[in-house]
Amino acid sequence: MKLNLVHLYPDLLNLYGDRGNIMCIKKRLEWRGIECEVKEVLHGEYVNTDEADLIFLGGGSDREQEIVCEELKKNKKALIDYVENDGAMLAICGGYQLLGNYYQTKDKKIEGLGILDIYTQWEEERLVRNIIVNSDLFETPVVGYENHSGRTYIGSYKPLGKVFFGLGNTGRGDFEGVVYKNIIGTYIHGPLLPKNPQVCDYMLLKALRKKYGEDVELEKLDDEIELMANKCIVDRYSEEKNRVAEAIKRRI
Repeated sequence: MKLNLVHLYPDLLNLYGDRGNIMCIKKRLEWRGIECEVKEVLHGEYVNTDEADLIFLGGGSDREQEIVCEELKKNKKALIDYVENDGAMLAICGGYQLLGNYYQTKDKKIEGLGILDIYTQWEEERLVRNIIVNSDLFETPVVGYENHSGRTYIGSYKPLGKVFFGLGNTGRGDFEGVVYKNIIGTYIHGPLLPKNPQVCDYMLLKALRKKYGEDVELEKLDDEIELMANKCIVDRYSEEKNRVAEAIKRRI
């Protein structure tokens, strides 16, 4: 088997070590004896969705997002068709925002791709902290780091999960991310996939089953170290959350 991974605009969208997501995808396929070819699409180049089994769209500054959006709009129909035909895509932070109708910054409205009927609104307070999300898609929590000024409103779409610790889509600590067909959009950096192998394998399985059929299964890997790291983060911030709750009770 072979998976073709298309990495969109790594020359513009690569905040907070998100290239590590590409490295994780390649490694987890390699460990299973599955070939992975990475096609980087740089600024000014054409996006050929016919060559893609999995698309990765990372995060960038507002300026870089605006540049990328102008590029992606040339391929808007192809990208929408790719998603609607169950193409797999992982979009992080700025990439997540670009999936929607628009991102209203402090100074202007950046038109999105309209792949999803969602939108993002800038607010002055930046949301910067560690985050833990409980998702019904995975047995273990999703952990990472969020750093965003945008508040993303996903309407009736399914969120990636419920925030256990952190601020999430809107800063209210309710839900984080979005899931639609074989897309995951999320604000979680870290990078996301090395800290959450269950998310990586979810995306790989979606992509491989779309290409090779629903009978495809992934060989189980020894994720003891990754799961220990995940548990360490969950335990640490569970304790912090409990301390804050106790302090609030004492003040009441």
